[in-house]
Amino acid sequence: MNGVLSSLGIGAATVDTVLPTTLTAGESVDARVDVTGGNDAQEVDSIYFALATSYETDESRRTAKIDTFRIADSFTIEPGEERSHTVSIDVPYHTPVTMGRTSVWLDTGLDIDWAIDPDDRDELEIEPDPLRRALFDAVDSLGFRLRTAECEATESLFSNHRFVQEFEFVPRSGPFAGELDELEIVTLPEDDGFDLVLEVDRRGGLLAEQFDADERYDRLSLRDGDEADLERTLRAAIERNC
Repeated sequence: MNGVLSSLGIGAATVDTVLPTTLTAGESVDARVDVTGGNDAQEVDSIYFALATSYETDESRRTAKIDTFRIADSFTIEPGEERSHTVSIDVPYHTPVTMGRTSVWLDTGLDIDWAIDPDDRDELEIEPDPLRRALFDAVDSLGFRLRTAECEATESLFSNHRFVQEFEFVPRSGPFAGELDELEIVTLPEDDGFDLVLEVDRRGGLLAEQFDADERYDRLSLRDGDEADLERTLRAAIERNC
């Protein structure tokens, strides 16, 4: 009877991943995976992991896997037995940062034949990599403050990406206060950095807003070594679209 119940997830083995909850995009961290046996011996084919986020579409909110990997060594977990595995987890460079409405989590599961796979979810805080940190510092220095950030399904403009992270800023002080309604920035991951799509929403009358005449777009590249001139580059891009 115990075997039948275990196959239904009742009294089955459990899994728990222990890792830092604050991570930086692009880094690797060590984690411990604890597996505890249930009421019956079970054969575990592998331990699998999925780093995931969610994004908005026109119809619903969907889940996207940022990266997946597994520990392929099979083992038998006996009733009440405790096993621990050490694993190195890579946080991909393009992982969205957890700002605004953006969430990122790690799912861990046990692959067990003919059974409901036990799983564990850990919510994570993803800090920006140095390039995106420099971008946010430059935006802040120009007087903008973050209003929201979320991942959205892409349109044809970003056809190589299933979803993108969009940051929406409003000018509170500095050279663009009173000149712009908002600044939207989309980060597009590339092999050695990011491309940035800027939407500059100028202050306009009702007619201009009705026909989107108050919105202009620009595209910039952000690569290692660009941090020092980023504020100047960003300011110039905004000014030529005001």
